[in-house]
Amino acid sequence: MADITASMVKELREKSGAGMMDAKQALVENNGDLEAAMDWLRTKGLSKAAKKSGRTAAEGLVAVVADGTSAAIVEVNAETDFVARNDQFQTLVRNVAKAALKGAGKVEEVAETVIEGGKSVKDTLTSLIATIGENMSLRRTTKLAVNDGVVASYVHNAVGDGLGKIGVLVALESTGDKAKLEALGKQVAMHVAAANPAYLDSSSVDPEVLEREKNVIRETAKEQGKAADIIEKMLEGRVRKYYEEVCLIEQIFIMDGETKISKVIENASKDVGAPVKLVGFARFQLGEGIEKEETDFAAEVAKVVNG
Repeated sequence: MADITASMVKELREKSGAGMMDAKQALVENNGDLEAAMDWLRTKGLSKAAKKSGRTAAEGLVAVVADGTSAAIVEVNAETDFVARNDQFQTLVRNVAKAALKGAGKVEEVAETVIEGGKSVKDTLTSLIATIGENMSLRRTTKLAVNDGVVASYVHNAVGDGLGKIGVLVALESTGDKAKLEALGKQVAMHVAAANPAYLDSSSVDPEVLEREKNVIRETAKEQGKAADIIEKMLEGRVRKYYEEVCLIEQIFIMDGETKISKVIENASKDVGAPVKLVGFARFQLGEGIEKEETDFAAEVAKVVNG
């Protein structure tokens, strides 16, 4: 048997686009013959993955997985919603979420994590691309954790356990009743799913974003003929209104339509039995920010039929 070196595996991966484990297996199966290994990968369909990597993948699934004081959320994309209903794809996404929970939740780290089946997330994705025939990608992941409290989760438009189109994590710190804390976190997570806050509180607002918002307010007031001193007085109230729109703790709780989230948290302390602090949240909506390609389906079908 030929000695399979790292450089041989690297060369085959670059030529074929196949995953590391698949490239190594191809070389082993073909006694180190690069061309024969390429043919072997083509037969298995694994070299097709590279050709699909440039295609837009804006569908797929968001997954959440929680374990008391920590939770993770991931987004794995595919080209069509049809794939989101595929059992293999759903299993992969769940495994990716579990991998994110075990580690620090960083994309690069999760991609290299070995999951069920003995392959890394990256190599499993490559194999699934070849099997299903669509481009797929691990787009983003994050993890929240608290020392004492809970990280609650919620999935909107769920297609399976922990899988859906919108996923939310809410981190609450408290020494109080964990079951009641979990229920509170779930309600706040549902609010986050619907209200889509950009920041936790005013201190976390990006200074550049805030300054742009202030400039818009100033310019709008100038066009309305307002005097400079009046504009500056207006600015304070308008900025406060802006915080109420984009900051989670300043938003009005959608469950009752009148109480600020900060007050909801404060009031819950009595029921939980100890002070409660909202320390963080994460919200992933499938495909947000991805520019989707406009396609003419009828033209695509005609192209296939006519060769």
